[in-house]
Amino acid sequence: MSTSWTIGLLGSRRERTREGTIEAQAQTPRPEVRGKFLFLGEKKLYLRGVTYGTFRSSPAGDQYPPPAVVETDFRQMVESGVNTIRTYTVPPPWLLDLAWENGLWVMVGLAWEQHVAFLDSHARGASIEQRVREGVASCSGHPAVLCYALGNEIPASIVRWYGRRRVERFLERLCAAAQQEDPAALFTYVNYPSTEYLDLPFCDFLCFNVYLEEDEQLEAYLARLQNLSGDRPLVVAELGLDSIRNGHLQQAVTLGNQVRVSFAAGCAGVVVFAWTDEWHRGEHDVQDWAFGLVARDRRSKPALAAVSEAFAEVPFPDDEKWPRISVCVCTNNGAATLRDCLNGLAALDYPDFEVIVVDDGSSDASAAIAEEFAVQVISTPQRGLSAARNVGLAQASGSIVAYIDDDAWPDPGWLRYIAATFARAPYAGVGGPNVPPPGDGLVANCVARAPGGPVHILLTDDEAEHIPGCNMSFRKDALLAIGGFDEQFRIAGDDVDVCWRLQASGMVIGFHPAAMVWHHRRRSIRAYFRQQRGYGKAEALLERKWPEKYNRGGQLRWAGRIYEPSLRALYERRRRQIFYGTWGTGHFQSLYERKPGRYASLPMTPEWYLLMATLVAATVFESAVEPLFPFRIGGLSVAAAVLALCAAALVLQSWRVAGSSLTGATRGWWARRRQHLVIAILTVVQPLARLSGRLHKGLTPWRRRGMGTIAFPWPRTCAVWQERWQPPTEPLRRLEESLRDRGLAVVRGGAFDRWDIQLLAGSLAGGRVLLAVEEHGAGKQLLRYRIWPTFPLGALVSIGLLGVILAFAVERGALRSAAVLAIALLGLIVGMLHEAAASTSVALAAVERDCEPAGGAASQAELIELPTIDTTPLLTEVTLPLSGLRDA
Repeated sequence: MSTSWTIGLLGSRRERTREGTIEAQAQTPRPEVRGKFLFLGEKKLYLRGVTYGTFRSSPAGDQYPPPAVVETDFRQMVESGVNTIRTYTVPPPWLLDLAWENGLWVMVGLAWEQHVAFLDSHARGASIEQRVREGVASCSGHPAVLCYALGNEIPASIVRWYGRRRVERFLERLCAAAQQEDPAALFTYVNYPSTEYLDLPFCDFLCFNVYLEEDEQLEAYLARLQNLSGDRPLVVAELGLDSIRNGHLQQAVTLGNQVRVSFAAGCAGVVVFAWTDEWHRGEHDVQDWAFGLVARDRRSKPALAAVSEAFAEVPFPDDEKWPRISVCVCTNNGAATLRDCLNGLAALDYPDFEVIVVDDGSSDASAAIAEEFAVQVISTPQRGLSAARNVGLAQASGSIVAYIDDDAWPDPGWLRYIAATFARAPYAGVGGPNVPPPGDGLVANCVARAPGGPVHILLTDDEAEHIPGCNMSFRKDALLAIGGFDEQFRIAGDDVDVCWRLQASGMVIGFHPAAMVWHHRRRSIRAYFRQQRGYGKAEALLERKWPEKYNRGGQLRWAGRIYEPSLRALYERRRRQIFYGTWGTGHFQSLYERKPGRYASLPMTPEWYLLMATLVAATVFESAVEPLFPFRIGGLSVAAAVLALCAAALVLQSWRVAGSSLTGATRGWWARRRQHLVIAILTVVQPLARLSGRLHKGLTPWRRRGMGTIAFPWPRTCAVWQERWQPPTEPLRRLEESLRDRGLAVVRGGAFDRWDIQLLAGSLAGGRVLLAVEEHGAGKQLLRYRIWPTFPLGALVSIGLLGVILAFAVERGALRSAAVLAIALLGLIVGMLHEAAASTSVALAAVERDCEPAGGAASQAELIELPTIDTTPLLTEVTLPLSGLRDA
């Protein structure tokens, strides 16, 4: 067969393929993003890819081999399990036709001069945009197109030269232009570790080129990238190894392992660099690298077989041994969504699991719906969510118990990723993300971006502090060891409590980004308000059980980072730092963010509404009785002016938070503005709803704990003689337990604190304890305790401010205002002293309790005389006999 005849035959085939392509566009669904994965219709699409190019230009101007060579390559790829090719330049139509004919998807690379200072010239920027438009237009609508890559590895020095925001805005501009040419297509940008900090929310999914040869390093870095990608898929757009420097065998082993590690880490696809050693760049054939799976003459290397074998196992090998898992669904009047949940569970891709539905006293058709499926149904009187989860735990036959809500359904691979995470490390629990499904309506989509939703909180990239109840799993023996769920949590809060109890027992909770479930959000503002009010009640119960986890104002203090879209703006208010490396040479250049500061998030707290309520009362008083100040601000009284500023801060912060939580998936100016407005309204509603629930259950800034006897709140020093030696931390541990038993919030001192224990009786005052241990030989010790009261800066500032206003009112002769202010000031001072006195008394009582002999041992009643340590007049020293504090 002559060459000309071969090309002619391929040309006629292309004509037939092109005719079929037009017809196929209306029949074949295009790939789309759903949560952490890509889907083709209802089938998950794992990308098993290789890079193709760049090649020397042909006489026709194509940067690809002749069609006959390309067709041979494509057939060999398909035989090896490849379903995707990634190009670095826009492919000609005939190549897309050949890809479609062979069942290959094409990641179309849009090449432009990203290696130079492309933003220095307006004309250059316009030219780049025009070429991107033309490239997308030439491929628009072709069924073989998987996505368009807006660029590839803009050099770190170029990004540093312009600053990340200018580069981000330019890429967003290119994306908007490209979307106009092919609106239904997917778009991404291929990043690499040296510019990891680029924030590109307009991309449909994230692509990264990652070259890490060690499996542990690759696994750890992919976990970081998964958290950066959030709810979007992560695709490894390049990984590879040079066979010249490492040898063919090492290349094969490394690539096979890297493909397995990447898919096990939850990646939606892996693209191996490269298909062939034939590589042309900058008008030169590259001869000193050989990354290909096949040689330049298309002979297979061992790496091709290794990659083909790894691709056949995606996402996990078929011969993997999987533990039995019991899936528990607790429902109460969940008929509207329970069928979707059970259909999703029936479609799970897992060899050994059971489903237990616990009907917690439903009055609708929930039990009847559950009976339609091959699941175990247990009906109980209505006792609450925790009780229902304990019923499922008791009935479970699996070594792992997974919980999912009745308004959620899992990704088909949910249980495999959970089981794989349990197998990787001795985790007591494992969780994953919960993603809002598309099509739930405007309000539901906005609720998903609003604050207060069920989100995971991570301590590291793969270790969690909290996993939400709609997607959590535990080892059965670990749950039984802590007594299961606390049944006082009837609606919410049980997931937080069980995570804290597991961690307090020394256990660890893992997280896998691909262990994903779809979770419906509330579809009305009223339903959202009820949900947040319920969360507020649960917070009050949690604060009562775990007071040390909350600050004086009643705000929960998480140790980890909250992965919630609405917090994006609060993080942005803090100073961001990019690690570039010395002279910009860092291979992994990351963005470091501090947690939101107390004042940045203050307008979004329930306490902000209490402040505004106080200002409303002051405004009414000034209007009805007399003004506190003789002047006005903008025609308003001082109280009214401050109230207006607080309200403006709330509205502005809510608007900013709402804007930051929008993603590039929301296309169209009006759609984005409408979502922006609804999210802002929800952001205003959320703390008000939480406040309502908290007040109902007693979680207030004026709550008090452990209030009983009082002792004068001045600094004190106590000494205790011990006849038997013990580690210095043991007395502090016992003291901590004693204080907790008395109902106080106890905080351990950190690595930089000059105190060991802090206790809080209320929001106005507290106390601290410091221990010093003297070793006197023969196992004898003298324990010195220093106890002193503490007063928060906010309380002191409030007293000072009230005092100034009171003095001003007296000077003006505003006696009625002065009387009200005096009462408020006196109440604040008395409350502060009372709380300080109570804290001091409880601390002294706890020290006394620690002096009591344990196990019936004889006590030493002799009073030991000690020299005074501190000569401060306010500091008294009390030396304790072993019989207790009262004897002193």
